[in-house]
Amino acid sequence: MSDPSNPLLQPSPLPHLLPLFALIRPEHFREAIELGMDEQRAAVELIATDPAAPTFGNTIVALERSGALLRRVLPVFENASSADSSAAIDELEVEFAPRLAAHRDANRLDPRLYARLVELHASRDELGLDAASVHLLERYHRRATLAGAALDAEARAELTALNTRISQLTTTFQQRLLAETNELALHLLDAAELDGLDAGRRSAAREAAINRSLPGWLITLVLPTAQPALAELERDSVRDRLFAASRSRGCRGGDHDTRGVLLELVRLRADRARLLGFRNHAAAVAIDETAGSPEAVAGLLERLVPSATANARREAEALTERAAALGRRALIASDWAALSEIVRRDRYDVDLHEMRPYLEFDRVLKHGVFHAATLLYGLQFVERTDLVGYHPETRVFEVFEETGETVGLYLLDLYTRDSKRGGAWMSSLVEQSELEGTLPVVVNNLNVPKPADGEPTLLTLDETETLFHEFGHALHGLLSSVAHPSASGTNVEGDFVELPSQVNELWVLRPEILGNYAVHHETGERMPQHLVDRLLASRTFNEGFATTEYLAAATLDQAWHRLSSDEAAAVTDVAAFERAALAASGLDDPLVPPRYSSTYFAHIFAGGYDAGYYFYIWSEVPGADIMAWFEANGGATRENGERFRREVLAPGGSRDPRESIRRLLGREPDIAALLSRRGLA
Repeated sequence: MSDPSNPLLQPSPLPHLLPLFALIRPEHFREAIELGMDEQRAAVELIATDPAAPTFGNTIVALERSGALLRRVLPVFENASSADSSAAIDELEVEFAPRLAAHRDANRLDPRLYARLVELHASRDELGLDAASVHLLERYHRRATLAGAALDAEARAELTALNTRISQLTTTFQQRLLAETNELALHLLDAAELDGLDAGRRSAAREAAINRSLPGWLITLVLPTAQPALAELERDSVRDRLFAASRSRGCRGGDHDTRGVLLELVRLRADRARLLGFRNHAAAVAIDETAGSPEAVAGLLERLVPSATANARREAEALTERAAALGRRALIASDWAALSEIVRRDRYDVDLHEMRPYLEFDRVLKHGVFHAATLLYGLQFVERTDLVGYHPETRVFEVFEETGETVGLYLLDLYTRDSKRGGAWMSSLVEQSELEGTLPVVVNNLNVPKPADGEPTLLTLDETETLFHEFGHALHGLLSSVAHPSASGTNVEGDFVELPSQVNELWVLRPEILGNYAVHHETGERMPQHLVDRLLASRTFNEGFATTEYLAAATLDQAWHRLSSDEAAAVTDVAAFERAALAASGLDDPLVPPRYSSTYFAHIFAGGYDAGYYFYIWSEVPGADIMAWFEANGGATRENGERFRREVLAPGGSRDPRESIRRLLGREPDIAALLSRRGLA
């Protein structure tokens, strides 16, 4: 008998089904997930055994309605595991990851259900469906086929075993990496070692130490190789220690080592691809994306490498010259960020640290991020302090149309903490769906160091761009306007999902937005125009480094996942494989390490971007073209915003994203805008 006090078992009474976070305990998840799996399996059984001939309503719509409890519970549980984990949540994740994988396979690999999809797909042109419904039907059929539903019983059983083990390993990788990242935070006891850090960074480091009951200061690690503090710390030895800590994650041996986990993941993914009839995992992934094949992905990456690395070499020469002029040691990787800021100041008279007093978080959020959404889409934001988030630092905003009609809820969780995984992301707690009558509830998570109480949160330019980026994902969820939940918001092809977020970055430095939020937090003065002009002039500075480190990570991802089953089984040394892959692609520059090395590459070994880290640059091709379209047509106007909303944001996954891009631009996207934006033209 179910627990009547479990707040997850019934739809929340709060506005827009916001979960009753204050009442949820870890044990509630176990009961709700188990009941949800039972309910969905029973619903799928009824669909699969329905004696009536398959129709769109009794098969596709019925599948969309199935699993309502799981759809309510799993996003809340997944948010807890990534944003506010605990020992109890970790244990549940280990327990349920394989069970949920087996549950998904039991549904999508059911041969009776697949037979109905095949029959519907064959007659789709005679069903009288609208275009969105046809697209949904085709998507169901294609994904079931690619998932292995056409395999025989023995192969399906083998596939389920593989999927179950893969789910266990991705959970293990994520948990080990979080523990390792926390453990490797740089603990400093001598105040002189903080030389170069501004007051905000020092305050955040002190707070991090206090939170762990440590004396002194603690510089916590962010997910990428490059750590923000490297640009500020003056002492070579401190930078070296911080850089070494970042690079050593997952490869030190002990309980948190990730090498064995990732090697097994690579092998099992290759085995699964072979079972499904693909030569490697990258081919199995790309076929369901707009790229279509690993060769198309390689074509784009390889086209960018020569220009990016040439720019990086020129940048390294400039840094080397400056280091010599300053009497410093020969350039090494841990010096790059600090020296590049010196060169930036020399060349453009731009000091990014000088900008931080103008980037106070609350003003950036309300007068920058929200202001852009108001100019473009007419959205209004009202903070709901009466609604409780999943953590005391989570803020809740209700979003309205210009007419006063409710859009949904937006939650923001800004600060880093030991219970939160690294990086920044968007997730949906409730998805917009006309079928279910639901409005969206979306979350943005960032990892900004928290200053002491009473001190302002001053963002870096990079953190400001990240906030705009993640809010672009949030807009994709908030402004969805589709019938079916599986097509809602960001449920789109992976190599399209980053486009709205990249486009939203455009507004960071557009004058109609920047002029509204870049105000000195103490004096109230606006950011001087000469600083803005110099910053704009320097936008492609260091892009050789940024593009090269990204391409190195994307290439590593492809290298791991383009291995055949036999090739994957032969790899035993992670570091040696990584060196060889980078050397083969011309990206083996010791001064520019990959944005993520394999042992801490959470995107591909725990984050669902396996064989898909190329998504960012692939979607940036049309994304940069759309940015140029906005700029050429007057910037943040309602007319432009409404067109972008109608053609890109609102359709979600209800149509081919390539069609959405063509409708917006009136043509195919051109790579020229990307090359120009990254200084690669």
